[in-house]
Amino acid sequence: MPTQALRSGRAFDRLINFSDAVVAVAVTVLVLPIADITLSRGEDSVWEVLSNHAGEIITFFFTFYVVSIMWLTHNRFMNQLRGYDGVIFWLNTAWLSIIAFLPVTSALYSDSGPGGTGGWFSGTILIGSGMLYWGSLSLISFIITLMSLRARSNTNLYDPEQAIWGWREISRGWIYATYFLLIAVVSLFSSGIASYLPLGLLVLPFLLRHDSSRIGSD
Repeated sequence: MPTQALRSGRAFDRLINFSDAVVAVAVTVLVLPIADITLSRGEDSVWEVLSNHAGEIITFFFTFYVVSIMWLTHNRFMNQLRGYDGVIFWLNTAWLSIIAFLPVTSALYSDSGPGGTGGWFSGTILIGSGMLYWGSLSLISFIITLMSLRARSNTNLYDPEQAIWGWREISRGWIYATYFLLIAVVSLFSSGIASYLPLGLLVLPFLLRHDSSRIGSD
C-alpha cells in the first residue's frame, strides 16, 4: 500500500477530540429508551415497572459497558500513534459511524422480545435484531483491529516508545470480533442461548488486560 501523508500535531488532536465526542454522544443517546419509562402498563410498584422494562435497562447497561471497553481500546491505540494517514482516518470514520448507530441496534434488540425482556433470556425476539446488534459490535471490534494492523505495517504512524505489540494487543480485537460474531450467529438459531453468552464478556477484559507495569503509559 503506498505511503500516505502523515497528519500530526493539532490535526491529530482534533481527530481524537472528535472521536471522543462522537462516542460520548452515542453512549448518552443510549439512555433515551429508558428515559421515557412511565407507568404506561398498569404497574403497581417501581419494581414492576423495572421488570416490565428489563430489556431496555439491561441493554443500556450492557451496551454502555461494552462501548466503554471499546473506547478504552481505541484510546490506547490512538495514544500509540504519532499521527494519522488517510487509511486510519477512514477506518476511524467507519468505527465511529457504527458506534453512533448502536443506539438504534440496541433499541431494536431491547424492545424485540415478549414481556419487556427484549432479547435477554427470551426464546422469541424480532428476527434479525440479535444479528444486527451483535454483528454491529463485532464489526466495531474488527475495524479497530484493521486500524491496528495498518499502524503496525507503517512504522511512521506509531511511536516506538509507546507502542505495545504483545499477543494481547494483537489478539484482543480478533477475539472480541469473533466472540460477538459467535453470539450473532447463535442468536439466529436460539436467542435464549445467545442471551447467556455475553456473560463471557465479564471475563475477557481481565484475561486480555495490559501488563500492569505499562498501565501508566496508556
